[in-house]
Order: sequence, then structure tokens, then C-alpha cells
Amino acid sequence: MNFLPLTPPGQTPPRVLTIAGSDSGGGAGIQADMRTFALLGVHSMVAITAVTVQNSLGVKGFHEIPTDVIAGQIEAVVTDIGVQAAKTGMLASSEIIETVAGTWRDLGLAGTPFVVDPVCASMHGDPLLHSSALGTLRTELFPLASLVTPNLDEVRLLVGIEVVDEQTQRHAAKALHALGPQWALVKGGHLRGSAHSPDLLYDGTEFYEFDAPRVDTGHDHGAGDTLAAATACALAHGYSMPEAVAFGKAWVTECLRAAYPLGAGHGPVSALFRLQA
Repeated sequence: MNFLPLTPPGQTPPRVLTIAGSDSGGGAGIQADMRTFALLGVHSMVAITAVTVQNSLGVKGFHEIPTDVIAGQIEAVVTDIGVQAAKTGMLASSEIIETVAGTWRDLGLAGTPFVVDPVCASMHGDPLLHSSALGTLRTELFPLASLVTPNLDEVRLLVGIEVVDEQTQRHAAKALHALGPQWALVKGGHLRGSAHSPDLLYDGTEFYEFDAPRVDTGHDHGAGDTLAAATACALAHGYSMPEAVAFGKAWVTECLRAAYPLGAGHGPVSALFRLQA
């Protein structure tokens, strides 16, 4: 694949912010985002929203960070360092979602690329978002998003559509876009019975299709985080949205091919393949 251009040594690279939870097992969340950021040559900044207790077998629990601390983290880095793009991950509660949305508006970041990965549950099915927060996600954060990137389980929770084929995927993309984001991406990685992983991007007028052969691996922890992080990096470099999504798709496909076993459960997708490229 073609990588993003690297900034010459001594020069400031693009800055990308992740607003997400910490994964103690290192497979997803802030840890996955920062691996992709580093290996794509951008400067990573973080606003931690929650600390999870998890490993390869699942999430044992989590602790939410106080909302004033979350807002303070975002404000501190944006006002001093600047930001060329941002992404969200685990936001855990209505209060945290409202804080992130309010801080984004207060800082005047409406023109900054903002990728919202609406994390609702871990790959093991462990809840990472209080059910009462789904409405807040729809009404407060989606209208601020440049792009939303739900998987099919999240699509069902957010818009009540069970995606089983191309037609229902298009219906879901339209329903998601109607919630206010500039672009909606319906990922097909969880579409069963297909040899391919079809993703569908929609801007309210046109559909853009991105396909890749399905990678046969049981180690896909952090795939959603990694796709959103790579897409945010491409947006920070000035890519158009379709170009950025195509790049993110290619990146996560390579990370899936490089995935490795870890612990007694699901291993992570691996951005470390870049070190051998």
C-alpha cells in the first residue's frame, strides 16, 4: 500500500487527537490509536475518557474520568499544540459525550476533521457505553462529526437497521447520515457469509464503495479503532474524505493480515508491519 508522507526530521508533523478510553491489554482504545498515529508519522495527542480493566478475554470493568478533566485535556492540547484532525472512541456516558461535544463547539473546531467511532461494546459484547447514552450520541456528537464509522452491531443500536446485504447497508448509511454527520461509513467487516469486507460511504448524495478480501483471522481486536485512526491521519494530511477512507481501509486490511495471537483470547490487529515495510 502507499503510506502517508513522513515529515522530515526536526519539522513538526500533523497533530491528531484521540478522545477515547485506555485498554489495559493494549489491543484497542488509546493504545491502538497511538500505534497507528506513530507508525503513520503523525504526532499523537490524547484525551482519556475512561480507564478499562481488560485483557484478551474481555472487559472486566471500567472507570470514567471526571468530565472536567476530559474537557481540560482537550482544551490544553488544542489551544497550545493545535490539531489537524481528531477521532473519538469509547465515551462511556451521556455526560462524557455532552462534555466532548460542548468542548469541541466552545473551541471553535467546526472546520477540523472529526471522526466519530461510536464505540458501544467491545468485540466480546461487553458494554462500553451506557444504553441511555445512545440518544446523546445521536443528538449531540453526530451533528459535529465529519465522519461516523459504526460497525454493523453499532448500526443496529443507533438506527435500528439489521444490515444483511447491499440494500440494507444503503438504507443504514442514509439513516446514519440523517442524524447529522457530513459523511457516514457503514463498515461491512461483520457481514457474515461473505468472502469480502464491503464498506459503504455516503455523503447525502453519492455512495462510495470500498471492498477488500476478508482476512481469515480470529485476531481482530482494535480493528475499528485502527480504521478510524488511520482515516483521521489521512484527513490531517489533507486527503479528501473518500481518499482518507480508502487509505484507512487499506491500512486496517494490512493490520489484519499482520494480526498476532495474544493471551488466551483474541489478539490485536497489528500496525507493526509498517516497521518491516
